[in-house]
Amino acid sequence: MKIANKLFIGGKWVDGAERISVRNPADGSIIADVSQADEKQVVKAIETAQQAYKSGVWSRKSAQERAGILRKAAEILRERSEEFARAETLNVGKPIKESRFIDVVAAIDTLEYYASIVDALAGESPDVGVGIIDFTRREPLGVIGLITPWNFPLLLALRKSAPALLAGNSIVLKPAHLTPLTTLMLGDVFAKAGVPDGVVNIIVAEGAVAGKVFTEHKAVRKVSFTGSTEVGGKILCSCAGDFKASCMEMGGKSPTIVSRYANMEKAIDGVLFGAFLNQGECCCAATRLLVDKPIAQEFIPKLIDAIDEKIIVGDPMDEKNTMGPLISAEHLKTVDGYVKRALKEGAKEIYRGKLSDKLADGGNWYPAVLVQAEPAMEIYREEVFGSVLTVTVFDGMDELIKAANDSDYGLAASIFTENMTEAERAIREIEAGTVWVNVHNFVFNSAPYGGYKHSGTGRECGVEGLLAYTQTKNAIVYSAAEGFKWY
Repeated sequence: MKIANKLFIGGKWVDGAERISVRNPADGSIIADVSQADEKQVVKAIETAQQAYKSGVWSRKSAQERAGILRKAAEILRERSEEFARAETLNVGKPIKESRFIDVVAAIDTLEYYASIVDALAGESPDVGVGIIDFTRREPLGVIGLITPWNFPLLLALRKSAPALLAGNSIVLKPAHLTPLTTLMLGDVFAKAGVPDGVVNIIVAEGAVAGKVFTEHKAVRKVSFTGSTEVGGKILCSCAGDFKASCMEMGGKSPTIVSRYANMEKAIDGVLFGAFLNQGECCCAATRLLVDKPIAQEFIPKLIDAIDEKIIVGDPMDEKNTMGPLISAEHLKTVDGYVKRALKEGAKEIYRGKLSDKLADGGNWYPAVLVQAEPAMEIYREEVFGSVLTVTVFDGMDELIKAANDSDYGLAASIFTENMTEAERAIREIEAGTVWVNVHNFVFNSAPYGGYKHSGTGRECGVEGLLAYTQTKNAIVYSAAEGFKWY
């Protein structure tokens, strides 16, 4: 496995101002020492992207040519899929099965999907009358600053960069400093696929430094961010000062309703996948389990039995394990802190998974935890971002939907029910950007994804995610034989 450990600027690998250590969350060992950019190098990356954009080496290619290069990038990534999967698991701690069959597969599909919808960039020509031709053009914005989080580094890097590139923009991509490896590896993928030098620039930098430069530099015309609501709010305000476009995919506290009409087997499997995929380190994770009162005494013990049987914490490179370590020792303390404070508030810990004695002392291991909580409690309202699920019982659909909406967040929600009238009502009334029925955590490249309320602005994925990286120009051609005369 070839690990990229320098900055990728202007088609070249360059040293950063300093170096940072990237660690394996399973044992704390150093995987790589990676270059980190200072403010001057972030500016250099933006200016390099701006030069490439203005030169037209990419932006003036036909959309079909750009799509062909994205297809080539997908082929290269497919050829290197196992290498990318292992790097993702090594760096993030997610089980290798997830890296292979979710992250890398979806990343390849992202490139292929956007290449396949290139016709969405075509303009329109409305009929405005005799002697006048009116048509629209979808044009790129220019330089785009992309900021991605540490939980799905490869996939989210491509869900931002693929549509931005197809639209003809140049990009500066900044991965999280905890998990930069697979994002840096994309530098070689794009270069070998034929993306011209300077169009794709990938830098590791402190979030505050990159955020400041991205929002203040005049050449950057859009910032796309995925991360916390606190940081996203600051970036959004800074973008507004320069009238930059922005897309903010931020926090979540997604509810999962289990109705009295649910199929329990479906609901249990759905809650396991929704709550514990990637150790629960998902923006749209099922973090608030809202159980209908008539089935609570039967459902909750069955859920606990299923967790005991199916959620196996251990070495993420071992295919039999289904949950790896949390991303860092600092994050482990944060997650555990939420649980400890909840218990002091009066919450009840109704389940705590066991950790094997064989786990490495240096790993950031944390078990699955279920906490019976009330709506006023911190753990019920704030994003924990780990393997912790709150369980709260409500009586009837009126109470359940009210509870689902009782949050500052609105990224996603799910309902498990065999009653389609209930399902339709939930889809209509729950305030969230995605509402799932009898499943949780499904996100498709072809469908828009984003949140309501404090969970974000704008949409990624789908045609909407592509057009968001363009601006519309209208052209009017007066073609009558005689010139237009008013006076």
